[in-house]
Amino acid sequence: MALTCIQHCQRCTSLLRSRSVGITTLQYSTDAQHWSAALWNSFIVPVLPSVLQRSPNPSQTRQRWNLGVRSYCESHAKVQPSQTKHRNTDELPGTDMVSYQNPVSHQLIDGGMLLKEWQTDFDLDDAPGHSALEEISHEEAVRMDIPAALPPVSISLKDYVNESETLGKLVQLGVQLWKLEQRPNVGSMLLRLDFQTDVTPRLVFLKQLGVEDSRLGYLISHNPFILTESLENLQARVAYLRSKKFSAESVASMVSRAPYLLNFSVKRMDNRLGFYQQQLGLSAQKTRDVVARLPRLLCGSLETVKENLKICKLEMGFRENELQHIVTVIPKVLTANKRKLTQIFDYIHNTMNIPHDLIVKFPQVLNAKYLRIKERHLFLQYLDKAQYDPAKPNYICLDKLVSLPDDAFCTEVASATLKDFELFQKTM
Repeated sequence: MALTCIQHCQRCTSLLRSRSVGITTLQYSTDAQHWSAALWNSFIVPVLPSVLQRSPNPSQTRQRWNLGVRSYCESHAKVQPSQTKHRNTDELPGTDMVSYQNPVSHQLIDGGMLLKEWQTDFDLDDAPGHSALEEISHEEAVRMDIPAALPPVSISLKDYVNESETLGKLVQLGVQLWKLEQRPNVGSMLLRLDFQTDVTPRLVFLKQLGVEDSRLGYLISHNPFILTESLENLQARVAYLRSKKFSAESVASMVSRAPYLLNFSVKRMDNRLGFYQQQLGLSAQKTRDVVARLPRLLCGSLETVKENLKICKLEMGFRENELQHIVTVIPKVLTANKRKLTQIFDYIHNTMNIPHDLIVKFPQVLNAKYLRIKERHLFLQYLDKAQYDPAKPNYICLDKLVSLPDDAFCTEVASATLKDFELFQKTM
């Protein structure tokens, strides 16, 4: 083993003494392994003997490396150009070869290259860092910039509340971070926001708009993206609603109950208002009233609205003027679940035998719970009091049937006790 090492050392020494290296211009080639290997042998081999000596101090090793590189560059400042051409390099016919230009400043003098930059600025570490065991002075310790400790990577925003001013202030406003962290990319978005420059101006805008403090947390919990909307867009959308004669109180209420309202463009809101006015055949004032009572009509999908209008006209058989009255009183009919809507109408009209005109007079029954209607009707039927025709005695108003709480329903409508009603519910 020792004999083999000695032979390798002698071979390297003879190679370094007899070998001359020429570097001119490196041309583009598809086989870069040949010239890279030659460059490696000509550059690294002369440097290694001076830096492979063991040193217990890392800074001394770094200094030896720099000295070895600098001495090699000085000894090879002028080299002869190579006259040989690589045997495997094929020049394509009609193709100009693009020569590789060394980005380091150089001059060709008498066929050689003067490496000015390498002679002065080739140090790998001009400012070596401090060792972990090296002692530093008190002045150096004071000047050191120590980054703030960040919590580890977490899927919960609560781990960042103490480190982020934005998250801390949002928690004080009542924002539910547990809802926001379940949505993709929302947590990282909030951590990038600056509270003073990003959040505060939009909170001030919402306050000036008339949104109450108790609704700010709800609004941001459902729509955190309002914190990234430009103030110009927010102001333009509010100005549009005011131009359509929505009062300031109505706009504030609409924004509080429909958090995504101000995220939609003026063109979208204008198209929605025109759609409802045209499809329902309502006046501008009644259209404003319907939208003000259910502002999510401007935010949600129109497919549900179109299907419910078709069901009310074709399957339920309501005329246009009847449908207009129903929508004006109960706008939720437009966005109600289709299955629930048809189930309630079928039970009221076909089981309870209530005609269309009476349903139109009390349209709130279409917005009630199906189980409540069924339980109370069967209880009245059990008491032999299920009479809903206003022209006959002992008339039961549909409004009281669905709107009163259980105790009031039992005493005022059924003339029974709450205990009797609860016992009847258990038998169902």
